[in-house]
Amino acid sequence: MPTTPHTAPDRHALLAAHLTHLALCRRCPLMHPPVITPLPVLGRVYLVGQAPGPREGALGRPFAWTAGRTLFRWFDSIGVDEQRFRHHAYIAAVCRCFPGKTRHGGDRVPNRIEIQNCSRWMADELALLQPQLVILVGRLAIAQFLPAAPLEATIGRLHRGAAFGYAVDCLPLPHPSGASTWWRREPGARLLTEALACLAGQPAWQELQALPRTSP
Repeated sequence: MPTTPHTAPDRHALLAAHLTHLALCRRCPLMHPPVITPLPVLGRVYLVGQAPGPREGALGRPFAWTAGRTLFRWFDSIGVDEQRFRHHAYIAAVCRCFPGKTRHGGDRVPNRIEIQNCSRWMADELALLQPQLVILVGRLAIAQFLPAAPLEATIGRLHRGAAFGYAVDCLPLPHPSGASTWWRREPGARLLTEALACLAGQPAWQELQALPRTSP
């Protein structure tokens, strides 16, 4: 995807074409389509999750079930409700299809080849959107932008990260899955509070707060 400057209408057209191609992707045989795509938002805030859960396919949007409700409750506590976020921030993921279940019943973590196959979509999005702030939700998303480290050493502050040659401010968050207990107990609970306070102070987040709840 081109990295040269474009007018806003050009960028909207490029993003619409990107999402159309993304929705048709079937490169990973173990993944369960459909591909989950967000609204075509030219946002300065770019969120990266791990992969859709089993309910998102029927509902047709990312973070549409239990983890999403928790995530948007966190965001609402610092001044941006779900509707405003969905209409003005771009919601991506390391992998864009549901990976399926493990034999123990949990959601399967995408494998290395699946992550590599899906990385082209994120690379194109970063080149086109050039976000000012990337929110990394969960360990797999964090690992795409930041060096390996325990959550205790990562959550709670802003980092300068990079992916696909694009350097950007990154704010890591724990995964809001109902199966996770990390953010419910110490030091996770305190670090989550510190991370949200840090997020609330970022200029790109404050610009998001001032936008209308729906797209113009």
